[in-house]
Amino acid sequence: MSNQNTKMMQRDLEVIWHPCTQMKDHETLPLVPVKSGKGVYLYDFDGNAYIDAVSSWWVNIFGHANETINNRIKAQLDTLEHVLLAGFTHEPAIELAHKLVNMTPKGLEKVFYVDNGSSAVEAALKMSYHYHLNRGKRKALFLSLTNSYHGETIGALSVGDVELYKDTYEPLLIANMQVPVPKDQSIEAAKEALQGLEEVLKEKADEIAAFIVEPLIQGAGGMHMYHPAYLSGARVLTQQYDVHLIADEIMTGFGRTGKMFACDHAEISPDFMTLSKALTGGYLALSVVMTTNDVYQAFYCDYNEYKAFLHSHSYTGNPLACAAALATLEIFEQNDIIGENEKKSRYIIEQLEKFSVLLNVKEIRQQGMVTAIELKGYESTERIGVKIYEYALTQGVLLRPLGHIIYFMPPYVISYKEIDKMIEVAYEGIKKVAK
Repeated sequence: MSNQNTKMMQRDLEVIWHPCTQMKDHETLPLVPVKSGKGVYLYDFDGNAYIDAVSSWWVNIFGHANETINNRIKAQLDTLEHVLLAGFTHEPAIELAHKLVNMTPKGLEKVFYVDNGSSAVEAALKMSYHYHLNRGKRKALFLSLTNSYHGETIGALSVGDVELYKDTYEPLLIANMQVPVPKDQSIEAAKEALQGLEEVLKEKADEIAAFIVEPLIQGAGGMHMYHPAYLSGARVLTQQYDVHLIADEIMTGFGRTGKMFACDHAEISPDFMTLSKALTGGYLALSVVMTTNDVYQAFYCDYNEYKAFLHSHSYTGNPLACAAALATLEIFEQNDIIGENEKKSRYIIEQLEKFSVLLNVKEIRQQGMVTAIELKGYESTERIGVKIYEYALTQGVLLRPLGHIIYFMPPYVISYKEIDKMIEVAYEGIKKVAK
C-alpha cells in the first residue's frame, strides 16, 4: 500500500467499527480504502481497480456512478431533498409506489415505505401480527425456514436461523420456529419439505401469524437454493391455514434470480413482499413493504379505535432515494435487462465447468445472476474463504465469501471480459488453497 492508502486505513481504524467484522482481523488483513467507483470497478487511492463481484453486498445492480441514476438524483436535489411522509407526500414517492404496484405480483396494491431491509421485515412482521389482532386473533408466533436470514434488528433476527447470532441474542428475540428448507434444488426436495410445513401448520396455525421465506435463494445462508415448487406449495398451505406468507425479496428482487421477482418463478402472490437493496440501484437506503388491500383495510378505521398501524422512520420515502429508485426502474423499462442477464448467467455456468474437476469443490449451483461454489474438506477455523478473498484482492477482484462458499453476484453491467477475469481469479484462488 502507498502512504495515502495506508494513512486512510489507519485513520479509519482509529474511529470506525465495521459491520460483520472482527476488528482484530485488520491487524493483518488489509482494509481497502475506496476513492471512487465506476461501472463494475472500485478504485483505491493508489488507482488499483477491483471488480466488484458481489455488487457491494448485492445492491449495485447497474454498477457504480451510473449516469442515469446520478442525473436523476442531481435533478431531485435541486427540488426537494426530504420531507416527512406523515400528512405530506411528494411526487417521487407517488410515482414509485404506482410503478411498484404495477410490476409486483397481482394483489400487492399498497406500498408502505421504510428505509432499510431489516426495517422492512420488522414492519411486515408487525403488520401481520396486528392484522390478526384487529380481526380478534392473537397470533404471536412466526414461522421461517432453517438456514434463513432476514436481517439483524431484533424482530428480523428472530425469524432468521443464523446460529451465531441467535445464540448470542436469544433472550431478546420474539417467538419463532423453523421448518426445514428443501435440501437442494430438486422438486423431490421441495415436496418433502412441504410435508414438514403442513405438519407444523396443522398443529400450530392458530398461533402462527406469518411464514416468512427468502424465495428460491437463502443469501447469507451460503446461497442455498431450492425449487419454485416449494413456493407454490407454501402459498397454497398458508392460504389454507389462514397464515400470511411474507416473501423477503430484499436480495432476490429486481432481476437477480432470472425474473423480476423470485416469486414470479412460482407464479405466486404473497400477502407481503419486502423490497430493498437493488431498489435504488445501491445508491441510497430505501425499502418498502408491499401488501394487499385486505391487509390495508384491516387497519382503516377511526383513529380512536386503536387499529391504526403506528410505525414510522424519519427518512421514510425520502425523495432522493425515491428518485434513485425511479431511475433504476427506468433502466429496466428501457433495456432488456432480464434477457441479457439470462445470456450472462448461461455463460457463467458454462465457464464454471472446469471447477468440477477441482477436488476441493463440493457443489456448484446457480439461479439467475447468482452463482455459488461450495468448497469441502476444511474446518471452519481454517477460514478458507478469507484466504481466497485476500488472494482475489491482489488480482483486482472483490470476492467476499460466505464462510466456505465463494459466490458471484456481479452488477448486471459486467462485460464478458470482466466475467472471464472474475471466474479465472476465483479458479486460481480455489486451486491455491487446495489440500
